[in-house]
Amino acid sequence: MPTVTIEEAQAKLPELIEGLLHGEELVITKNGQQIAQVRRTPHSSWPCKPGTAKEKNHWMADDFNAPLEDFKEYME
Repeated sequence: MPTVTIEEAQAKLPELIEGLLHGEELVITKNGQQIAQVRRTPHSSWPCKPGTAKEKNHWMADDFNAPLEDFKEYME
């Protein structure tokens, strides 16, 4: 849980909130004492919708399924 002073929170609160993960809390202190907690709201829905990338170009290496040299002894 990140902790900042009241002065730092006043100077850059939007950036601090934007840097939080959804559901993560930010503690604001004054003279070393906790005075507030700010929590970024959790996602209310999944940000991606199924099928939205089906028209996108995807690249995969030709040797994607090739055995790795480091594991050759385990494959025998």
